[in-house]
Amino acid sequence: MIFTIILKKLKDAIADLLPIILVIAFFQIVVLQQPLPQIGEVLFGALLVVLGLILFVQGLEMGLFPIGETMAQALARKGSLFWLLSFSFLLGFSTTVAEPALIAVAAEAAKIAGQGGLIDAAPESLERYAFGLRMSVAFSVGLAILIGVMRILRGWPLHYLIIGGYVVVMLMTIIAPKEIIGIAYDAGGVTTSTITVPLVAALGVGLASSIRGRSPLVDGFGLIAFASLLPMIFVMGYGLIVF
Repeated sequence: MIFTIILKKLKDAIADLLPIILVIAFFQIVVLQQPLPQIGEVLFGALLVVLGLILFVQGLEMGLFPIGETMAQALARKGSLFWLLSFSFLLGFSTTVAEPALIAVAAEAAKIAGQGGLIDAAPESLERYAFGLRMSVAFSVGLAILIGVMRILRGWPLHYLIIGGYVVVMLMTIIAPKEIIGIAYDAGGVTTSTITVPLVAALGVGLASSIRGRSPLVDGFGLIAFASLLPMIFVMGYGLIVF
């Protein structure tokens, strides 16, 4: 039984990675017409990726999704709006601070800004800039999750909030320094990655499931959209201050 489950998960992980493998193999063999360099290391690395993907998906199913749904339902039953909103904000903030993709992008953005003369190239200045960027994004995601939870509680139409948010993004793009616009738009993507998405999605579904008159399918999703939207606004605001 266990062997069958492991074999199925292995097949699923290979199927997920197969398009990437085929694309790389096609361009390497047909277009570049060269054998893969260090084929042994490449194959070993691919095996590690497959194993990592299996463990990651299993961890989501066993840990992050259940705990997000359970805590949302428990806080909703408790009936305290303060604790529910506090949990929502802090969940968005903490998961974003720990997001590996955001840490990497913030460090790279600081390095490029230092090389371009936009900020002092001293290590302390680079660390301060990267830290400020991460805190801006983390605060914005926390606020985004809080707004998303209020939308579920109050039944606000999702499309009005999203359209209004993107209008603000367009207006901010007009006045923001051009050096920060690309980083701001990328920040909306890197925040919704491996750690943030599972917990936030589980929070929305769990909350919508526990409130009478709310549908998990209709009302439970949409938090990720807010988590992608608000960082663009806040990072452009951060750029207005820094630059």
